[in-house]
Amino acid sequence: MNLFDDNLAGYLENHSSPENELLKQINRETHLKEPRAHMLSGHYQGRVLSLISKMKSPKRIIEVGTFTGYATLCLAEGLNSDGIIHTIDINEELEERVQGYFNDSIYADQIKYHIGDAIDIIPTLHDSFDMAFIDADKKNNFNYYELILDKMPSGGVILIDNVLWKGKVLEDTPDKQTEIILELNEKIAADERVEKVILPIRDGLFLIRKL
Repeated sequence: MNLFDDNLAGYLENHSSPENELLKQINRETHLKEPRAHMLSGHYQGRVLSLISKMKSPKRIIEVGTFTGYATLCLAEGLNSDGIIHTIDINEELEERVQGYFNDSIYADQIKYHIGDAIDIIPTLHDSFDMAFIDADKKNNFNYYELILDKMPSGGVILIDNVLWKGKVLEDTPDKQTEIILELNEKIAADERVEKVILPIRDGLFLIRKL
């Protein structure tokens, strides 16, 4: 199921704020160099992340799943002037290129880039987080969610990507990967510690606020 065809996607992008030049570069180079370029948040979702971050004006953000750093830089746009974003990814092969993008940005001093397993790294971060974006290996999404929620004050915001899974969440006989997404969605829907809504943005974005 294709939730958004190319014409609608183009319309949404054309009526949203534009990407800056660095984001355009990352977008272009990711599609040229990465076989899984579809993992990139992209222009439209990037503007959504940026705007939510700006409305929240967080002092501390945590991102699980850096990929090529596009979403990281979008989230950083909303940081408080002395804010920090911690971003975690397990793919060390991209580290040099992604760090280069961060160094070229105006947020270079505000981005802490971690390479390794987020399950191990999150407990070592002693900050309290105002905002989080989870866009990593789906089987661990609920584990990341629990670890981060424990580090959030009331009012903290968590965003989780890919919760509609190309519409497969509606299939009668879901595959194993879809079952993981369905289980995550059900657990969060039943979690009385938070208020939540799924936004039908790109591949589905869970917007969650800690009570």
